[in-house]
Amino acid sequence: MKITYNLSDLTKVAATIIDQSKSKIITFNGAMGAGKTTLIKEIVKILGINEGTSSPTFSLVNQYQSPANLTVYHFDFYRIENETEAMDMGIEEYFDSGAWCLIEWPNKIKNLLPLELQEVNIEIISENERCLEIIHYG
Repeated sequence: MKITYNLSDLTKVAATIIDQSKSKIITFNGAMGAGKTTLIKEIVKILGINEGTSSPTFSLVNQYQSPANLTVYHFDFYRIENETEAMDMGIEEYFDSGAWCLIEWPNKIKNLLPLELQEVNIEIISENERCLEIIHYG
């Protein structure tokens, strides 16, 4: 599924990603500045989490809990050097938890990703326009 959207349509796009998801593990690919973190923040908001979200660039993972006891993990693997770092943090336990796992820079841990996941690819069209492709695996 491909969607071309303006940044003003972000809430609608985030809702579509959740509605179309066949997996709670979603990877986000795109160039620096494509809007991966911004889109994830909107998804987290739609999942009922109102606390401030931020990119876990330095901590690798942020955990959010909704009032309805829904857990969301937001990963940013941009700064890791190798997959061992992700293994050391227990990445498989996160994937097996049944919680939403939203992953930026998944190419850094490609050999650790589960077979069943959803991939979101974001392409910059212009300053305010993006093209997004959703692909299901598994």
